[in-house]
Amino acid sequence: MNQFDVIIIGGGPGGSKAASVLAGAGRKVALVEDRHLGGVCLNCGCIPTKLLLGAVAPRGHIRGLERQRIATGSLTVNYTALQKRVQRFTGASSQALGKALQGAGVQIYSGRAVCRDARTVAVLDTDGQTAAMLSGNHIILASGSRSAAFPGLTPDHDAVLDSTDLLNIAAVPESLLIVGAGAIGLEMADFFSAMGSTVTVVEAAPQLAPTEDEDLAREMEKLLRKTGLTILTGVRAASLLTRDGQAVLTLEDGRELCATKALVAVGRTPNTDGLGVASTGGSLDRRGFVQTDDYLQTAPGIFAIGDVNGRTLLAHAAEHQAVYVARQILGLDSGAYDPGPIPSCIYGSLEVMRVGLTAREAKAGGGEVAVSRAPLIANAIAQAGGDPAGFVKVVWRDGRMAGIAALGHHVSHLVTAAQLLLLGQYHGERLHHFMFAHPTLDEILHAAITASREAVD
Repeated sequence: MNQFDVIIIGGGPGGSKAASVLAGAGRKVALVEDRHLGGVCLNCGCIPTKLLLGAVAPRGHIRGLERQRIATGSLTVNYTALQKRVQRFTGASSQALGKALQGAGVQIYSGRAVCRDARTVAVLDTDGQTAAMLSGNHIILASGSRSAAFPGLTPDHDAVLDSTDLLNIAAVPESLLIVGAGAIGLEMADFFSAMGSTVTVVEAAPQLAPTEDEDLAREMEKLLRKTGLTILTGVRAASLLTRDGQAVLTLEDGRELCATKALVAVGRTPNTDGLGVASTGGSLDRRGFVQTDDYLQTAPGIFAIGDVNGRTLLAHAAEHQAVYVARQILGLDSGAYDPGPIPSCIYGSLEVMRVGLTAREAKAGGGEVAVSRAPLIANAIAQAGGDPAGFVKVVWRDGRMAGIAALGHHVSHLVTAAQLLLLGQYHGERLHHFMFAHPTLDEILHAAITASREAVD
């Protein structure tokens, strides 16, 4: 039996961060990972997707300038070379992460972890045999999530793909069906449309980006249609399968849609199957996520961070939770976990940024809710980019800023400034203490904060 202060299950953003902090503080740490260090985010999610989007980003700039009759041009992307670059970058980054953790003193075990009790973890090899037994004073569950599927909407990895399949596809498909218009679906739609695929996006909710406010989603749909996307909202898929080498999507209203390939992007499901959470005294909710208390514990000494606890399925949320839990174990933090306003972005030629609450969420929480807006067309930097479509929106509740969101080109770059403005409640007289550089895209935040407010009924 190998003894440790802390055993961490999962080497994604959360698990790796917790291991780094704890090892750096002198604790003896074991990290168990069954696939690749860096998790989905680094290897088959956030990072490779952004590298793909970066390759086609100039198209948006060229398109905007062409609309203004200022310039014309074209962009040709070598897809094979791009895929090789992505693989090199993610592979090297994963290796560098492993070396950094080992250099910090973390003992890394390759295999599948199973909790035997509240202090013991078995590491299983590819044959399911026990390769090592670990004992620890604390266990951190950070096993992440994987693509979700529903009856009739299960990837067959032939013409019906999950996001990992699509990221690794050998050639750009002539046509692509995307079921689900959250961040994954919209980013994939943006890239493959730019690469020449005929893309159709199908969303069961009444709007694209279902977690955002209706006015933002409505404007987003209008702008995306102009780029050539076909968008169907408020329609449910009955089945999706491969027929004669093609993806065939049948909607509940009886319509059939066909494409070369299809992506199922209907959310995420936690990697808790066979993890042995019940053996630790912890429990799962009906969707399989680890249930946690205000201190991110599922049982005494057993913590769950990142996607696996279902709170916020974002890499930076996992890292934030990891630091909190590490500080709890080190005795440096004793209060309940409070993430503050959580930043999130959807990337691509048209981006979404949000920190804090939507107007809908603010209204559900009670109080007097209002919104103020500023159009990007009034910003010099947005104009310089060729396409100033979109806006920034501030949500107010009882006279305080409750959320800031934006839609438009490059608005993801506003997210940190928006978070700082929201955290510091920089509005009214206090806004004079916050200096905005000029000319910058950031200035549109000032314009939105000082704009007239409209009550939300």
